[in-house]
Amino acid sequence: MAELLSAAQMRAIEQAAIDSGKVTGLELMERAGRGVVEAVFEQWPALAQTPHRAVVLCGPGNNGGDGFVVARLLKDWGWKVQVFLYGDPEKLPPDAKANCDRWREIGAVSGWNDSVIEDCLDESGHDLVVDALFGTGLTRPMPADTERSWHGFMPRVFAEAPHDRPKYVAVDIPSGLCSDSGRNLEGAFPTDLTVTFHRAKLGHHLCPEGPPQGGVPWCGKLVIKDIGLGTGTDVQAVRLAAPATSWVRKTGGRHKYTHGHALILAGGPGKGGAARLAARGALRIGAGLVTIACPLRAAAEHAAQLNAIMLAPIDGPPGLVEMLEDRRINALCLGPGLGLGKQTHDFVMAALASEAKLVLDADALSRFEARPEVLLDALHDRVVLTPHHGEFARLFPDIAEKLAAPAVSGPAYSKVDATREAARRAGCVVMFKGPDTVIADPSGRCALNCASYDRAAPWLATAGSGDVLAGFVTGLLARGIEPMAAAETAAWLHVECARQFGPGLIAEDIPEVLPQVLRDCLRQSD
Repeated sequence: MAELLSAAQMRAIEQAAIDSGKVTGLELMERAGRGVVEAVFEQWPALAQTPHRAVVLCGPGNNGGDGFVVARLLKDWGWKVQVFLYGDPEKLPPDAKANCDRWREIGAVSGWNDSVIEDCLDESGHDLVVDALFGTGLTRPMPADTERSWHGFMPRVFAEAPHDRPKYVAVDIPSGLCSDSGRNLEGAFPTDLTVTFHRAKLGHHLCPEGPPQGGVPWCGKLVIKDIGLGTGTDVQAVRLAAPATSWVRKTGGRHKYTHGHALILAGGPGKGGAARLAARGALRIGAGLVTIACPLRAAAEHAAQLNAIMLAPIDGPPGLVEMLEDRRINALCLGPGLGLGKQTHDFVMAALASEAKLVLDADALSRFEARPEVLLDALHDRVVLTPHHGEFARLFPDIAEKLAAPAVSGPAYSKVDATREAARRAGCVVMFKGPDTVIADPSGRCALNCASYDRAAPWLATAGSGDVLAGFVTGLLARGIEPMAAAETAAWLHVECARQFGPGLIAEDIPEVLPQVLRDCLRQSD
């Protein structure tokens, strides 16, 4: 199980290892610096073949100590290395100071001076810039003097074409990026490579401002290096979403109702496409039976386009109540294309009064913008809410306001914090959608489904893809998967379908590529 850690959790893990006597802080720093050099040579093998030139930027904390180790190891490799330190070398933490002193035995340390840095850059032939300024320890915007120099320095690094400029490598996380929230604290630049240690951090995968430079993540390629801290888990760590696969194989000798009956509510005439997309998603993911319930006047529209999916015209909320007397209907999806009228309110309340598991999406969430407490008071632990950012703000305006507020002290309030708070308040699973979809339940369990790095799926930004995702969750609930696992698995599969299909994806394609994705999952689990 892949975990994402906060800066505080990582510090606690390191301190526990040091307190146990298994390792010293100096040993951890040496391993970290060695891991950075290894990652650089693995990423660009040509840099390991002959000596090159590097600039190493060290900060006033232990991240700077890692930088001194990197500088020493590169010099040992024959490189010409220039080191700049922001801060007083005599005020460094003990382990960082020890490594600074070791470096000063073989090389010079230049102070953080604009003209000196510019002179350095004016020289040609630099191959590598190592950012060991602030790392995970930055909890506020950069100090003004650092930011001025940094903003003068880094644009010059990026002034040339990528194949001509130095490679930019960050130690732990790009300086200026909050490691707990992924927020750019007014100073980060996108890296070519980020090397972190033990576990990835939340900020490596959360992207509140979106990836810079046409979809390249802030952290470039992310490499995690083991520094010998063991494999223990933190109960409050956020998991990287991963699919459960035991449900994929259906047990033989059963009938369709064994695998659940999902009901999707549809809106009026001309608004049924979203419900049909959700229904197709629920059917493809394995619900034994899927029915669309719609107003009588919209029945002909659906009947012309449905085959395996059943159709049930209903007469408003009373008709839904009557349908739900059939206890074989064990999962519902309300919202896609349902409309924002009073009837949507009544449908949601009727569905919540039943014992069925329930996915509330789109209009079923936005309908309660004026009085979100009406919905929140009626929710129960068998519900999954699937808001995107706008819908989240309508239901949880105060939480969304905290998430949007400028980060003036740290750790910055993150999408993980927001989703956990929303789930506690709602008393159910909340799936806060986006390229960094966060899923949390009321107990604080949390998973993140990240569609970036090698899982980037920009093709999901297409109309109707969220409706299919709601159908995936509904179908898994009908199959008997508990809400947290259903949301996590659905989000993961949704991204994998987009990656499998690639460019040209439209929402209708997502359910059709799912069987191949499921076959791949089964092969990997065998």
